[in-house]
Amino acid sequence: MSDLKAVEIKAFVPARDFELSKRFYTDFGFTMASDTGGVAYFHVGECSFLLQDFYDRALAENLMMHLLVEDVQAWRQQVGNSDLAGRYGVTVGDVTEQPWGMLDFVVSDPSGVLWRVAQNL
Repeated sequence: MSDLKAVEIKAFVPARDFELSKRFYTDFGFTMASDTGGVAYFHVGECSFLLQDFYDRALAENLMMHLLVEDVQAWRQQVGNSDLAGRYGVTVGDVTEQPWGMLDFVVSDPSGVLWRVAQNL
């Protein structure tokens, strides 16, 4: 029997304007670790994704990312302090208690990708 250990899984997130999206994600709170060949690697802690210099409207507007954090209020404050809504014209929601046992808020990125930032209760 083979050993089916996995090390990591990352989504490729589309970007309509690659340079704008790289600035957005840095301001959101992620660190850009590399940027080569139209793919930028972003992470915060052990969580990461790949931003790609590729855009398909249907893909972007139907993609949702879920970021589980320890302190959702701190993340919401970071988003507010960075003025993502004003600087990038994106939607930012308020922290809400969800019936599935989480506090969360939503942020849309400049390409229409929806992020749900959540904390377990």
